Amino acid sequence: MTPDAVMARAVAIDLGSRRIGVAVCDSAGTMAFPKTVIHRGAEPADDVAAIAAVVTEVGATTIVVGLPVSLDGRDGPAARRARAEAEELARGLGGVRVVLFDERLTTVSAEAALAAGGRRRRRDRGELDAAAAAVLLQAWLDAGGPTP
Repeated sequence: MTPDAVMARAVAIDLGSRRIGVAVCDSAGTMAFPKTVIHRGAEPADDVAAIAAVVTEVGATTIVVGLPVSLDGRDGPAARRARAEAEELARGLGGVRVVLFDERLTTVSAEAALAAGGRRRRRDRGELDAAAAAVLLQAWLDAGGPTP
C-alpha cells in the first residue's frame, strides 16, 4: 500500500450493558483511536441510531463488533447477545458491513494501558470502554482489517 492510499474507514464497538465504547481508525486503516462512549438508550433502536450517527460522521463502511467469547472459545450469554446486536446493526445500517471479532482480554489490555498512563478505572469507566474498543479495532486492523 502506498503512503497516501486511503482504506475503508472502520468503527469498532465494545458492547456493555450500560455503555458502548466506540473507536475509529485513521483513513489509512493502520491506527485505532478511542472516539466516544454511547450511553445505552431506553430502546435498542436508540443505540443503533447513536452508532449510525458515528458511522455517518466518520464515513465508515465497516463496524467491528466485539465478540466476548469465553477463554476456551465458546459462546456464552454475552457472546450470544453480541451476535444478536450485530444482526440488528446489520439490519438497521444497510450498506455498512458488520463483522464480529474476538474481543477476549481487550478490556484488560485497555485497563492496563490506562493505568500505565495514571488513570483510575472507577473514575474513567467511559474512557475504559472507548479504549477497549480501540484495542479491539487495532487487533482487527492488525489481523488484516479493511480492504480497499
